[in-house]
Amino acid sequence: MGFYDYSVFTPKGEEVSMKQFEGKVVLVVNTATGCGFTPHYKDLEAIYEKCHDKGLEIVDVPCNQFAGQTPGTDDEIHEFCTLKYNTQFPQMKKSDVNGENALPLFQYLKSQKGFEGFGHGPTALAMSAMLKKIDKDYKNNPDIKWNFTKFVVDRQGNVVARFEPTAKMSDVAACVEQLL
Repeated sequence: MGFYDYSVFTPKGEEVSMKQFEGKVVLVVNTATGCGFTPHYKDLEAIYEKCHDKGLEIVDVPCNQFAGQTPGTDDEIHEFCTLKYNTQFPQMKKSDVNGENALPLFQYLKSQKGFEGFGHGPTALAMSAMLKKIDKDYKNNPDIKWNFTKFVVDRQGNVVARFEPTAKMSDVAACVEQLL
């Protein structure tokens, strides 16, 4: 199976097939409303506004698996994002990205691009220290480590990049723009 064989669901239960994004660049991200990385919504919206007409789609999947940082209902999450960050890209149903109830889409994405580290700097060191307490073997499995992990899929459906939440949003934007 490939990227276009997967689907996610809207908060209203409507199926969104990745096939509808064939020929586009897709940025898939697990998000949270109460996280230190939540301001990434601002950068995601800026990338969306700049690149949507050139063929970018964003698949926003809220997830409450990381320190309970997305506690609200789908409607509350949507209201928060549109009021605080003026997000215009579609938001999917709150879902798991790890474990036995993980969305098959995220299982696939993780199988294509595993964890390669948090990079360098104070935030990267803090994330590494925190995760060592949660999972001593975190470096050796492909699981999503935290909110705002981003996967970039090219126009042919290939998963070409994975950005951890510690990555610079300018690097994410540059990757997307290069594929457009």
